[in-house]
Amino acid sequence: MLVKDVMKTQLVTLNADSKLGFASDIMYLGRIRHLPVVRGDTLVGILTQRDLYRASLTSILTNWKENREFLDSINVSEVMVKNVTTISPDAAVEEAAKVMIDRKVGCLPVVKDAALLGLITETDILEYFVSQSEKGKNTA
Repeated sequence: MLVKDVMKTQLVTLNADSKLGFASDIMYLGRIRHLPVVRGDTLVGILTQRDLYRASLTSILTNWKENREFLDSINVSEVMVKNVTTISPDAAVEEAAKVMIDRKVGCLPVVKDAALLGLITETDILEYFVSQSEKGKNTA
C-alpha cells in the first residue's frame, strides 16, 4: 500500500506568522500533535506539541496568564522545525515507517512538487499494520 492511500488529507495548517498561543489553542482543542506550517500550498515547517512545550518551558513563567502572554508574543516561525523530513505520496507505507523510525519523528508531511498534500502519522501506520494483520488472520 502507498502513503497516499493511508495519509490524512483534511489538515489543519498554520502560517509562519501565526502566534504560538493560537497554535496552542488549536492543538489543545483539536487534540492535534503536529501542525504543518505553510506559505500558500508550500510546506515551510512543522510545529509539534513538543516544540510548543519546549517554548513554554523556556519562558520560565509561573502563572498561566503570563505564559499565555508570552506564547501570544512569539511567532510560530521562531519555534517550528524548518528542515522537515517529508515523504512522497507514492512511497510505500513501510518506507514511511522506516523513515519515521530512523529519524525519530512522529509524522511525515506528504509533499509533491513542494506542495503539501497530506500527513501520515505513527497512528496511521499502526492502523495500517493492524488492518493488514487482521486480514492475514481472516484469510488463514
